[in-house]
Amino acid sequence: MATRWGLCGAGKISHDFSVALKTLPPEDHQIVVITSRSLERSKEFAKKHGIPKAYGSYEELANDPDIDIVYVGVLHTEHWKVGQLFLNAGKNILCEKPFAMNSSQVKDLVASAKKNNVFLMEAIWSRCFPLHGEVRRLLAEEAVGEVKLVKAYFGSPQLHIPRSVQKELGGGGLLDIGVYCLQFVLMVFNGERPESIQATGVLLDSGVDESLVVVMKFSRNRIAFCACSISARLSNDAVISGTKGYIKVVGPMHCPTKLVVNGKETEYPLPEPCLPLNFTNSTGLRYEAEEVRQCLLKGLKESPRMPLPESVLLTEIMDEIRKQVGVAFSQDSQ
Repeated sequence: MATRWGLCGAGKISHDFSVALKTLPPEDHQIVVITSRSLERSKEFAKKHGIPKAYGSYEELANDPDIDIVYVGVLHTEHWKVGQLFLNAGKNILCEKPFAMNSSQVKDLVASAKKNNVFLMEAIWSRCFPLHGEVRRLLAEEAVGEVKLVKAYFGSPQLHIPRSVQKELGGGGLLDIGVYCLQFVLMVFNGERPESIQATGVLLDSGVDESLVVVMKFSRNRIAFCACSISARLSNDAVISGTKGYIKVVGPMHCPTKLVVNGKETEYPLPEPCLPLNFTNSTGLRYEAEEVRQCLLKGLKESPRMPLPESVLLTEIMDEIRKQVGVAFSQDSQ
């Protein structure tokens, strides 16, 4: 029986998610409803993607009994509020990254999921890519010896995009793209909490981070270095260096198709989209959708690929980085 998806948000990422689902067997995945705050926009989206139902409010989706999971693709400033609505209505959720604005909001969502006994996952799609599965396998068999240093870069010129630069829209590089670098480090170090975090950065006039670098020290003298920027294009790759070699995830590291292990390159091609995409390699969103399906079939309440305690830790690290570079959102004082 197909997993029945309800989409919340009719924006760019929901478009790409819909296109990605079409690369999976229809007997496994069906989008049965789309909702947004505008019925007109929902209807337009439904027509474009062949979705049978369209709603003009989030409450209608929360009350719809004929869905298995809600994909939350609205702006992250709304994740906490919208997430609570669906969780308290007993809905399973795949919520876009960043999970919420800070760790207290994320802990709230996790607590609501547990209280309502529903599935919840932060949509760190990178974790579900076959290439990252291979990275985890290589690390488990110590293919590069003992890991000593991890570095991850993500920079993309986005100063022309309002949601990237405006504080009230949750702007800044850290929450939008820096999150990918940090989650990669946590994946390599098995969700371990860093012993120390040192961050420095430059802010835009709006008070959000334009560029920043983070150095984290982990147990057994292991170090991670991350850089993110919304004003400069970085190499966008990630490298794991060990005592016997290196693993390089060729850019774009957040949705990768090329892996280099000690000089040997392997490609992991993605399926072609049926409609133009808004973001790079978005048909790769299919992997997180299939991960969700497998979790639901097994009766799991969280994904082993992106466990909830790791989402909490990831957000706590981002809270600390923001504190050090001086980025505060209104949600931090609520």
